[in-house]
Order: sequence, then C-alpha cells, then structure tokens
Amino acid sequence: MTTDHSPSTSDNNPPLALIAGPTASGKSQCAVNLARRIEEAGRKAVIINADSAQVYRDLAVLSARPSEAEMLGVDHRLFGDWDGAQACSAADWAKAARREVAVAHGAGAVPILVGGTGLYLRTLLDGIAPVPPIDPDVRVHTRSFAVHEAFAALSREDPGRAARLAPADAARIARALEVVRSTGRTLDEWQLERSGGIVGKVRLHPLILLPPREQLYMRCDLRFAGMLENGAVGEVEALLSRNLDPDLPVMRAIGVAEIAGLLDGELSRDEVLARGAQATRNYAKRQYTWFRHQPPANWPREEALITDASNHFEILLQQ
Repeated sequence: MTTDHSPSTSDNNPPLALIAGPTASGKSQCAVNLARRIEEAGRKAVIINADSAQVYRDLAVLSARPSEAEMLGVDHRLFGDWDGAQACSAADWAKAARREVAVAHGAGAVPILVGGTGLYLRTLLDGIAPVPPIDPDVRVHTRSFAVHEAFAALSREDPGRAARLAPADAARIARALEVVRSTGRTLDEWQLERSGGIVGKVRLHPLILLPPREQLYMRCDLRFAGMLENGAVGEVEALLSRNLDPDLPVMRAIGVAEIAGLLDGELSRDEVLARGAQATRNYAKRQYTWFRHQPPANWPREEALITDASNHFEILLQQ
C-alpha cells in the first residue's frame, strides 16, 4: 500500500475502521466485538468483508465465513455475494465495497472493513491503475511460456518489476509481462495513474493483526480439521457438481483440490488433512509477510493473539 493515512481527531471525513491480517488471526471476532462496542456507544456499525474467498456463496465452510451465530446480530455485507461461476476481481470488490461504505456513512453507521486480501484493500484505499484490456493474442502467447521463460523475458522488458517478484510467481510474472507487451508501458508506469481510491475521503482507523506464528499455524491446523469435520466435503462435492471452469478462483480455493482428491479416492482423509493444513499455513505465511511489510509503518500492529481490539480504536470510540 502506498497511502500513509493516519487517524486524526481534526479530520471531518466519516470514519472507516479496518482490521486486517492473515487467515486464522482472529479478525472476524475482533470486528464483531468492535462493532458491538460502537453500537453500545449509540451508533450503528456495519462489517464489510475484504476476504477474496468469503465473497463466494459456494465457500461458506472452506472460507471460514462467519455464521449467523458468530455475527451476533451485527450487520455483515459482501459475505457470499458472488456466485462461484463469476470471478470477483479486486476492481469488482472495490466497487461494491465503495458502495457499501457510502451506504453505511449515509445511514450514520461506522463501516468496519475486515479481511486478509491485501490486493482488495489496496485497490479500495489507493485506487486502481487504468490498464487497458490486454490484447488476446498477447495474453495467449505470454501465458504459453514456462515460468522460467516468462521470468527471463520480464527481466529484459521490465527489470524493475522482475526484481521484485519471486522467479516462481507464475501469475504475477505473466501479468506484468502481458501488460508491458500489450500496452508498451510497465505496470509501475500504469500504477502511477491510480484512481478511484477512497483515502482522503474517509478518516481511517486501521489495525493489523500479526499474532505469534506458532500460535497462528496451530490455529490454521485446527481450522482446516474443523472444516473437514463440519461440512467442507459436502461443500466441495456440491461445487464439483457444477462443472465450473477449473481456473475460476472458487475452484482454486484452499481445500477444494485436496477434498476433490478424497472424493475421487486418490487421497485418504489423513492425506487431505495434512495437505489442507499445510496449504493453509503456507497461505497464512504469505499473508503474514505481506501485512508485516506492505501497509504503512504507522498503522498499528497487534502481535498478540486477541479477541477484542477495542483498545486500538479508542479515538474512534470516543468520537
């Protein structure tokens, strides 16, 4: 994220709370507890999802989407709003989130963004680069490369971007390469023209949850085991019955491929449990690294495992 927006008591813009961090870090519970504190103070609160898996209707279990009981009567928005057959891009989500934030503010409510998808949050806050549609022939040709070939090409054509990417990051390498080849400009050049961000229009109260990694990974293991016992198998079975494009985000969600292997008889339950838990830990590790380094340094970080973050929002609660 590029913004350095900090809370200010002199800022007359409407408030926006943000609770972000890796999966299993306790974001949902912290958001609900904050919302209840806000409502106890006499204002309405609305929780807005910023998790790229929880937007899909088909992934209630595998995305750990909050249940009605866990919502404790607090209004939740953009949870399960997208059918799995329709990919929800960062731009799609940001457009919907801007609308929900505006509706909340119009009703005098305090919106609380909660989620772990950094790209979603960055797009909403900082805006999006106006990259034109990629030439289909360029896209097909670029995506036909092996990842090492694409990385070598990107190193020649956009060395700055290549230097910041892992050589095995196939998706981001392909995206950067197709942009420079289709438009003649690098992604960095396009991103200088970002537009549509809401920073400067809201009074942002952010918090990043970064609990100890050992505790986080233990929670990841327990979470996936709980999913396997509480409906994830049936959820994947229903998803597979739709015969959706395997490249859709909903089909690439953590746990889908592993449980599909169980249903096909290729994996045992123990193997699914081990692979799913490992995939969840790997994802949490990537998120942890992103949230440690990408948001502005002046955004508060909470490094203990907590369920109530209200002490981090004293300014918001006093307003």
